[in-house]
Amino acid sequence: MKGLVIRNTGSWYLVRTGDGREIECKVKGSFRLKGIRSTNPVAVGDYVQISLNTEGTGFITGIEDRRNYIIRRASNLSKQSHILAANLDQCLLIATVNYPETSTTFIDRFLATAEAYRIPVCLVFNKTDLYDEADRRALHALAALYAAADYPCIAVSAQTGDGIPALAGMLEGRTTLLAGNSGVGKSSLINALLPGANLRTGAISAYHNKGMHTTTFSEMLPLPQGGYLIDTPGIKGFGTFDMEAEEVGHYFREIFAASRECRYGNCTHTHEPGCAVRQAVEEGRIAPSRYASYLNMLDDKDEAKYRPAY
Repeated sequence: MKGLVIRNTGSWYLVRTGDGREIECKVKGSFRLKGIRSTNPVAVGDYVQISLNTEGTGFITGIEDRRNYIIRRASNLSKQSHILAANLDQCLLIATVNYPETSTTFIDRFLATAEAYRIPVCLVFNKTDLYDEADRRALHALAALYAAADYPCIAVSAQTGDGIPALAGMLEGRTTLLAGNSGVGKSSLINALLPGANLRTGAISAYHNKGMHTTTFSEMLPLPQGGYLIDTPGIKGFGTFDMEAEEVGHYFREIFAASRECRYGNCTHTHEPGCAVRQAVEEGRIAPSRYASYLNMLDDKDEAKYRPAY
């Protein structure tokens, strides 16, 4: 029997079958994705084969080929991955200029990973109702930075409803992953988009100005106009996974475009003479923050940065 994984609580998976039943399932046997060790071999959005037992629950016995997925390095583990969701039409990366601040390093790592699997991303800047003049200037600068790299950007407030209708219009008939740091307001946005969802929201730590987890598992929420919203726990860091050093520049659109003019075809854009990418950074055609994120991702190949997996 075939079904869609709509919830992952860590030990159980809720699978919706073609006839509308929702069946609690566990994984039977071991699954691997191209030899990658994963903390969650089955992800929300996966289409799976299940077999029922006499207790009314089931076992997941197979996973159908994934169209795409968003993957990151598992927390503190150098050789394991964590799949956020599979078979996506698009991602909404929720960011905040303040309360808490989302770093450009985090944004760029997420964008590069989505680029690797050809998943469109829209940047959604939330909590605009809280911003002062300095925050609004920072928002405009960030939006201009990513718009220049051809990423759509939208500013919203889950509290006041500003921008929510435009955001809702992007979701119809699509499977959309909402991702972002803890505290950026994903649950509040889902409540604004789906008033019946009634997701629990959390406060921001006043001392650290950082978010605290409110979503504890991944779930697909059906939209009345068709499609799904995928809610996931907040992400603190985004270590890249299964990405070779020579590929990283391909996933920064402006770096890849400039690299065509480099003197050497295997240019790493770090020290080589005739590097068009470094020249573009010096001339302001590539943002220094984007180039810094590129260099930071190259450094991910240094496994000493991470605690070894046991």
